[in-house]
Amino acid sequence: MKRALPILILLACLAIVAPARAQDVAAYAPASGDAAVDRHLTDINDYAARYPAAFADEMSRYYAVPRAYVEAMQQQPDWTAGDIFMACALAQIVGQPCRAIVREWSRDHEGGWKAVAGRLQTEPGSPQYRRLRSALESTYRRWGRPQP
Repeated sequence: MKRALPILILLACLAIVAPARAQDVAAYAPASGDAAVDRHLTDINDYAARYPAAFADEMSRYYAVPRAYVEAMQQQPDWTAGDIFMACALAQIVGQPCRAIVREWSRDHEGGWKAVAGRLQTEPGSPQYRRLRSALESTYRRWGRPQP
């Protein structure tokens, strides 16, 4: 019985944490207008939760965002890693600094990323959005992570 007690405690803890985590994942809705992009952004949240430094490295190295800025954004309660990725990847595609897209999202994101991208003339299906999907695929290759 003494050996079973730690296992029972662990199982009880998992029973409490697992539903909360499932609600977090279910609650995240990037609304990019592209189901594949939405799956990637949701998965990026999971990846960055486990590997925050690797996520910050990726954004800094390949999306030209200062690492300190990414780390500061990761600490913001209203920002997810998927949103950080989307803002900075879109910024690179449209030739603006990531901060400009962060401001645009913060100003108005009622229609999700699809609405923000539309205001940047980067609608789903456009050549720019295809570049976004390509950027996501490249990021996943660098991480050695399977596509979601």
